Amino acid sequence: MSNARDPLLSVMFGDKGVRGWVLCLVIGLAGCGALPTRVDQPYSAALAPSADSPLARIARASTTEPGLSGFRLMPLGLHSLDARIELIRRARVSLDVQYYLIQNDRTGRLFMRSLRDAALRGVRVRLLVDDLNTVGADPMLSGLAAFPNVDVRLFNPFCCARQSVASRFTASLADIRRLNHRMHNKLFIADGAIAVMGGRNIADEYFARGVMSNFVDMDVLLVGPAVNQLAAIFDVYWNSPPAYPARVILGTPADDGEARIAFDHLVDDGDQMMSIVAPETDMFGRHRLADDLDTGRLTLAWGRAAAFADQPGKVMATSVEVAQSMTVQMNIMDRVALAKQQVVISSPYFVPGTEGVRVFADLRKRGVEVVILTNSLAANDVPVVHIGYARYRTQLVRAGVDLYELSPGALRRDAWDMFPGMSHGRLHAKTAVLDDSTVYIGSMNLDPRSENANTELGLVVQCPELATDVMRVINQARLQSAYRVQFAPDGESLVWLGMGERRDIVLSSEPEVSPVMRFQNMLLGPFVPEQLL
Repeated sequence: MSNARDPLLSVMFGDKGVRGWVLCLVIGLAGCGALPTRVDQPYSAALAPSADSPLARIARASTTEPGLSGFRLMPLGLHSLDARIELIRRARVSLDVQYYLIQNDRTGRLFMRSLRDAALRGVRVRLLVDDLNTVGADPMLSGLAAFPNVDVRLFNPFCCARQSVASRFTASLADIRRLNHRMHNKLFIADGAIAVMGGRNIADEYFARGVMSNFVDMDVLLVGPAVNQLAAIFDVYWNSPPAYPARVILGTPADDGEARIAFDHLVDDGDQMMSIVAPETDMFGRHRLADDLDTGRLTLAWGRAAAFADQPGKVMATSVEVAQSMTVQMNIMDRVALAKQQVVISSPYFVPGTEGVRVFADLRKRGVEVVILTNSLAANDVPVVHIGYARYRTQLVRAGVDLYELSPGALRRDAWDMFPGMSHGRLHAKTAVLDDSTVYIGSMNLDPRSENANTELGLVVQCPELATDVMRVINQARLQSAYRVQFAPDGESLVWLGMGERRDIVLSSEPEVSPVMRFQNMLLGPFVPEQLL
């Protein structure tokens, strides 16, 4: 799988990175490609919930008060995947789907197969995918686009040389600024009535189906006015200039029938056909979404919500200042700065910068508790990104921030019922809880890439019940499966304290990583620009 976070870091520092970077320089001397002309498409809008839609009827029947939106947190990967598949199977009018990554693995093929089946029932399917991680997925995307009722678009696409990330960047060196900006949004809307959004992409490791590693993640299912806000955001992205019809980039198949047959073979053959075996209940004691849907009423937490998203044109920004003016991160940090009692943040890639440290230090001076959970170096799937976080770690602890780093080893032992027994656990949930009542959940990390480069999608919810659920997930991670970072008795050096059953552990260096990795990050530290992290 391509690096799920930063395209340039993937090419420069990922597996086979040096070879790929040299290849870029050599081939780049031969010239650069250009995107084909994008013909303006007719404006396409979200379809209103229909009286003929069972999902729309269930959403209406579940509503307790006009003006409020209903929420169901989904921390368990298998339950979250099962919910998406159930919603696709029950959709009757429309599916609007927007993701940074849909991997060509058993989860991605199951998801795409389900979209095809919906289209064959007459459901209108609009699928918008960022083009960075589509290496090897072109036949799957073009095959789905060959079916009636389906429209597939690629966001901020590469022009050509599509066989690898390195070759794509190589063929477009003149366009490197644009291509280093990606659409990081994750959104799913069924029949204009029920939505799912949060941190998960569509791939095995986001739903506890990975063999080698899996992510601790969260997303939320919602109904009510917030769905209308998200649908409007989807329309803005769908109709924006960076969203190219897939056939403009991938070409039109010589025969749509053959493309559909090839797609059928890809998604119908293999272990993706196996049923999703989700645990009977999640950590809150809630059953599969299908059980609620079968009763005709959803059990939800209710509150008021506001959806935020960067402008799609952020990927075309010519300066950091222009990009920052289009970002949701400024909205979230403004709210964090106004907290009165407590701030709890989960961010897998956490690079607060000088301004972020100042905000957290000011909060502590006012007596506001600040708790931050992020990945340890061992848990980070992009170890070089840890460099940016480590630059501010001592300042955060000195300011009085309660800092925790996730332990992959503890996750493997604790399991949480989220992971296969031998998987490597990593944090991927992007959430915040303010004063036990306000929740942020979305795609945005608290780091320069989310602020300056990627487009992001977020939801701010006033709902104490949802806040309690999010806090329960974060607390289980930090108090059972993390290290607490504090000062050693000398008041200068840092130590890592084990939590939960590992309270007797006290370490004086980055835990669970080899000396080679520590040395590598130490060497790279002075040379990695923070704006790339």
